[in-house]
Parts: sequence; structure tokens; C-alpha cells
Amino acid sequence: MRRRGLIGLGMAAGVLWGLGLVWVGVSYVPIPIFLLAPTLAFSFLGPGIVLTLMIGRLAARRFFDDAAIDGAPFEPGSSGEIDQRVLQNTLEQLALALALWPPTAYLMLGSGPGVVSCLGIGFVIARVAFWAGYHRWPPLRAFGFAATFYPTIIALVWALVIRLT
Repeated sequence: MRRRGLIGLGMAAGVLWGLGLVWVGVSYVPIPIFLLAPTLAFSFLGPGIVLTLMIGRLAARRFFDDAAIDGAPFEPGSSGEIDQRVLQNTLEQLALALALWPPTAYLMLGSGPGVVSCLGIGFVIARVAFWAGYHRWPPLRAFGFAATFYPTIIALVWALVIRLT
């Protein structure tokens, strides 16, 4: 129960993080329509940098591992394998963001398309938390996962509610 309880707590904290990011973005980051394209482009800069760092770290691990340098998988449970999992999940999260942030920003025109700027900053913080949590103790990664996933979903739902009401 302890592990599930900790994971549940991390997930709940991620939902609160997501609600906070979206609220700040809608309330305090107004973006005029003519700045929508640059806002979207630069919202992905931070996530792109985090992805670059993860790829670079994994490449460095492979370079200094005699088996992995030739393409062998990392030892199960090793830091290299953990970094590989983190990179895989980050790619999944970034694919979701690339699919959903642009329509979310568009739907929020006139009521807070700047939320994607907050999502970009939040993505960076959440991915670093996920990465560090995975290395410290796997249940700690729950916050980082949830704090990346839920803000994207919350922002889209918020945008749809704004448009439909």
C-alpha cells in the first residue's frame, strides 16, 4: 500500500500542478493573436532542450559502456536503462504536447492562448522531476509523469469548455 499511496499522492500533486499552470496561463499570460505562432514555437523550446539533454546523457552512457557502445541493451535496472525509459516516456509526452498544444492555444484565442507558454515551462520542470524521481526511487516519478501529462489534458478540456460555453 505504501508504494501505491505514494504514487497516488504524486499523481494528485500532478493534477494540482496542472490546474495551477493552466490557471496562471489563462489569468496572467495574455498573448495577442499576432503572437500566437511565435508563442507556440517558443513553448516547445524548453521541452526540446530537455529532450536534447536526455538524448545526450544516454549517448554518453553508451559511449562509456563497453556492451552498450555496440548497441546492446543496458543492464536491467541500471542507470542507463532508467535513462532509456525516461527518454521513451518523454518522447511520448512530447508527441502528445505537439498534437494538443496548438489546437488548445487556438481554441483559447481571446481567453488565454498564453497557457501554452506555461505548459512549456511546466513541461521542463516536470520532466526533470520525473527523471530525478526515477533515479531516486521509481514511485517518486509519479509526480513528474502526472505534472507533464495532466496539464496538457486539463488545458485542452479548459479550452473546449471555453469554446462550447
